[in-house]
Amino acid sequence: MRSGSASGVLVLVAGPEHVPALLPLIETHALFERTTATCTEETLKAALAEPSADLLAWLALDERGGPIGYATATREFSTWSGKPFLHLDCLYLTETARGAGVGSLLFDAVKLFATRQGLDELQWQTPDWNVAAERFYLKHGASVTAKRRFRLDL
Repeated sequence: MRSGSASGVLVLVAGPEHVPALLPLIETHALFERTTATCTEETLKAALAEPSADLLAWLALDERGGPIGYATATREFSTWSGKPFLHLDCLYLTETARGAGVGSLLFDAVKLFATRQGLDELQWQTPDWNVAAERFYLKHGASVTAKRRFRLDL
């Protein structure tokens, strides 16, 4: 667990026991990005279960212990660099938590995890219309790549 510059905010590593707090944030995040989340509580709990967790997650809690944001990531491998990297799948804050440093706390927790795992690259994507997210990531030293992400439902 760690806290940081956002007054009274706690960022913790989330496990299966945190799914009841994570799932509503995930559903709200999907709506924000103009889609629908279909992940179930059981699926999310299984993905976060140790020792072979498929998903890594961090949860931000306000001073009263209420969930105000989350980040999730997965380990991936780049055939171009020949090295593993961390893929930041989601970073989301409730509307009231934005602009208060909570996003930076979550992002820093993800970066710290990657560094401690010996990973030297973090990748992610954000919708091209999310200008606020782009400003946030650029402020944190990120660079933009010129690719489009495709999806195929099977």
